This record gives sequence, C-alpha cells and structure tokens, in this order.
Amino acid sequence: MKKILLILSVLFISTSTVLGDGHDIKEDGFLSKDFKITKLATIEDPENKIILINNHGQNTLDGKQKGCTSIDQIRNRVSLVDEEINGKKIMLYNLCAGKIEGDMGKIWWLSKKPYVGKSKLDKRVEQNLELVEKIVSLDVPRKQIFVTGHSCGGLTTLLFFSRHPEKAGGGIAYAAACFDKLSKKYKIKKLGLEAGLAKFKKKKPAQYDLREKYNNEILAQLKVPLLAFTHPKDSYEGLTSDWLDKIEGMKRIVISEDYTLDGKKCHKLGKKKSDKFPVKDGHQMDQATCFQYYNTEILKYIESRI
Repeated sequence: MKKILLILSVLFISTSTVLGDGHDIKEDGFLSKDFKITKLATIEDPENKIILINNHGQNTLDGKQKGCTSIDQIRNRVSLVDEEINGKKIMLYNLCAGKIEGDMGKIWWLSKKPYVGKSKLDKRVEQNLELVEKIVSLDVPRKQIFVTGHSCGGLTTLLFFSRHPEKAGGGIAYAAACFDKLSKKYKIKKLGLEAGLAKFKKKKPAQYDLREKYNNEILAQLKVPLLAFTHPKDSYEGLTSDWLDKIEGMKRIVISEDYTLDGKKCHKLGKKKSDKFPVKDGHQMDQATCFQYYNTEILKYIESRI
C-alpha cells in the first residue's frame, strides 16, 4: 500500500501542467497559425527565416510523460508565426520531450539521494542542441535560431545558453521553474525567501541541491542577453526569481501584479473560441491571450539579436 501511495504522489507532482484546457499537441514539428504540424525536412528560403524552438513544461521532474503541449499553452507563441523582422519570417518549431527520462527517473523526486548522472533537464539541453544543429544544416543562419521555453522548458532555455552560448542567436524563458511549487508550498510570501528555501532544503535536500547547482551554473556561465518573463503570483518560482536580475545582460519583465494586463482581465482559450478559462495562477500568465501585449517586446528582442 505504501509503495502505491508513493507512485501516486509522483504522478501528482507537477512542475508545469502538460494537459491544458485545449487539446493536446503530441508531435514535433513546425506549427502553422491554425496549429497544423509540418515535420522538419527542408526549409524554404532558409536565410530569410527566424526559427523559434518551443520547449514545453513537464509534469514529472525526471521521468517520461505522455503529453507534450496543448493549444492553449502554445497559442501565444503561435501568434508570432509569419511575423516579419527585416524581411525575415518567423517559424515556430514545437519540440516534444515526453520520451526523455533522466538517469534517476521520476521516483527520484521522493528520494533523498543526491542526483547521479544526467537529469531530464540535462538531456533536454542536448535535445535542443541536436535540433539547432539540424536547422543550421538546412542553411538557417545560427543567429536566427532562438531557444524558448515555459516552466521546465524555461529552465532548459537558461541552461542551454549557459552551456552553449554561441550555438543560437538568443532565448526567451517564460516562468522558468522546475522544482515544484516553491512559492506556494513553502510560503515564501509569509516566511521570506531565506526561511522558505530553508524549509524546502530540509524537506527535499537532494532536490534543493540540484536546483542550487543549476542556478549557480547559470549565474556563473550565462552571458548571452536573454529575455525572461516572471509573475509574482506564480506558485512555482514567482517569489524566488529575483536571482535572474543578477545575470549579465538578462532582461526580466515582471508581467503583472495580478491577473490583469493593460487594464484587462486575462483568460486562456481552449480548442474552441467559446472555451474561455480564467487564469488562476501566475504560472499560466504567458498562456493567457492578454500576454500578446508583449509580442512587440519579443519582436524587438529578436531584432536586436539578428
């Protein structure tokens, strides 16, 4: 019985909800404005394309997962498809990491053992590097390739540029987080950052140490100017993300203080136009349609890097 409860606990650990209010997107490939997928084979007029690689969140820190992303989660990235910057047209590649598993597997989250080997995050960085090199082989200029990601995909983005600073033009991290709902579960607002993280360390020492290792690596090695979005009501790392401001060249945008933007209440849309869902966690603010308010900022950032 105890073993069953442990397995169920692992299944409920979520660092970013994979199944959203809209239907699943389960395949790799370029996405069109209407969410149709085209497999990577050739790229027409590659010198005049800008490729955004989308890294989704994940619902297990180190294990495999069935889903990839969903229409509601990727809608705002898709809104950038076919936009032009200096005559170069944007394409969006959805990169699925569902089949990737870290060396210690999903059960590690319940363990107090130090991490040994390559984690799923490490392997996702390698997956991105492989894709970038494939795109470059199709004659897209390296500086016109951008690695982006939400949640664990956002942390993947930061790690990618810490390890491979010259391999892509730039990156955008949305709500970068991959170590549970730290802000909410460890009461950061009430206890303060230091006391809250100390509580996390006491309960999850191995997981605390791996997070600290990655954060320190990023702080020491990340030099590429990146764009990052955070939200103070993000239950994951909304109140623990000020460390991003210490990164050289990092431009961090705090989306909002609540669930409104530009004076409008934010909602997510599902598969149908009639599917409208209120945002209840700042971790989802980059998925709300109101977030397209920042498209101009994103396009300016891309232009600055190409």
